[in-house]
Amino acid sequence: MSLKQLFDRYYTRLVHFSAQITGSTQAAEDVVQEAFIKYWNQQSDVTPHPLAVKSYLYTAVKHASLNFVRHQKVKAGYAVDFDDTAVEDSLESAIIHAEVLAELHRALSTLPAVCQQVSRMCYLNGMKNQEVAQELGISVNSVKTHKQRALQLLRLQLRPELFALVVFLN
Repeated sequence: MSLKQLFDRYYTRLVHFSAQITGSTQAAEDVVQEAFIKYWNQQSDVTPHPLAVKSYLYTAVKHASLNFVRHQKVKAGYAVDFDDTAVEDSLESAIIHAEVLAELHRALSTLPAVCQQVSRMCYLNGMKNQEVAQELGISVNSVKTHKQRALQLLRLQLRPELFALVVFLN
């Protein structure tokens, strides 16, 4: 798999993952870019199996993100004593969150344009039906119809447990 293919497949997920650790999207983007550079320079040491590459990238991003946080804490004038169990639980949750978001964005991108736009505004941006209707210049009933159609299409696109999570979060 080429570096571009890896980048296209994992970049967004890794940025979400790192941002949950670092608390900064900008720092997360830097961390992920460095992880890809590190992988590129050491790819001969990594088994070319897709799961091994994915594991390598997530591990590199995790360590670099934690190092970033430690460095920020030291710069702020105090050292950090991490609770490894809490960090591991948090990292696992962050990985799951990043994967779910990536899957949701992928599924949303397959929806018709208006359904996609309404879904993003309502579900991801937290806008109310009335606000979406005003911004798009359509009726509130049209917004409701597009939301219902989007949920029907997402049900077909997403695995049942992911769809249930999307409905639950709504």
